[in-house]
Amino acid sequence: MMAKWNLDPSHSEVQFKVKHMVISTVTGNFDNFEASVESNDNNFSDAKFEFAAHVNTINTKNTDRDNHLKSDDFFAAEKFPEMKFESTSGIQNGKVEGTLEIRGEKKPITLNADFGGVITDPWGLTRAGFEFSGDINRKDFGLGWSQVTEAGGLVVSDKVKLLINLEFTQAQ
Repeated sequence: MMAKWNLDPSHSEVQFKVKHMVISTVTGNFDNFEASVESNDNNFSDAKFEFAAHVNTINTKNTDRDNHLKSDDFFAAEKFPEMKFESTSGIQNGKVEGTLEIRGEKKPITLNADFGGVITDPWGLTRAGFEFSGDINRKDFGLGWSQVTEAGGLVVSDKVKLLINLEFTQAQ
């Protein structure tokens, strides 16, 4: 029987990192997101992972930049309020395959999957933890805004690193 696992949002985060002006990295978070997983076993080799990040909750610690990221130049948050991932495989050889959707564009993606294990906490809850990571080209998903610096480098890199840390409790 498939066990259902519920997200523990206080021990989870969805982040991205992107090069700015070639010389530094900007980190952003999605402050509001959901995730779930179902699996027949505790090694999650047959698991079905899903997550959705609410684009309007993007937070890079700069209001002007956040508003630009929500605009039609990037995420078009009003029209496409969520960034979604659905796995098409469980965890196999440290990877999970799935479909990533941003701005209505769905693309296959393989994420690195670091499974932290399963424990029983002091309150009797069964917990599982995962770190997913991978790179995307933002232009593949219609996030095409770009400018070039005087030196010829991009203001915002096309390559974006995704970092998704999720902790779940097994449904009772």
